Amino acid sequence: MNIKISETRDISIEQVLELYNANKWSAVEKPTELRNGLLNSHSLISAWDRNKLIGLGNAISDGHLVVYYPHLLVHPNYQGRGIGHMISNKFQEKYKDFHMQMLTADGKAIDFYKKVGFEKAGETMPMWIYKGNEH
Repeated sequence: MNIKISETRDISIEQVLELYNANKWSAVEKPTELRNGLLNSHSLISAWDRNKLIGLGNAISDGHLVVYYPHLLVHPNYQGRGIGHMISNKFQEKYKDFHMQMLTADGKAIDFYKKVGFEKAGETMPMWIYKGNEH
């Protein structure tokens, strides 16, 4: 397996939708908004097996102090091979000195994020207005 990590934004919406569909993420129901959101992120990191998009993560940031990671997903056929760690490590190269790195995790993602250094934020409670259906 020869996985490449990239910061390219030259990713077709078809590749993105295939990845999101494989993971059953509801953002796939809004392809235009998903594409625009990813392309306008502060950072967009992707993982590739030759020409196949197999992983993707994005970051929203003020560029100096705070970064939020809304999406990190790996194609189910490639999970458990360290690809999520590779994407997370690339984000750490960029944001390791920031005052605050935040994300919202649920299910089995909680254990993954603990492995890459995230922890529960004290007694804070995540809150949202959410129009998705996978949580």
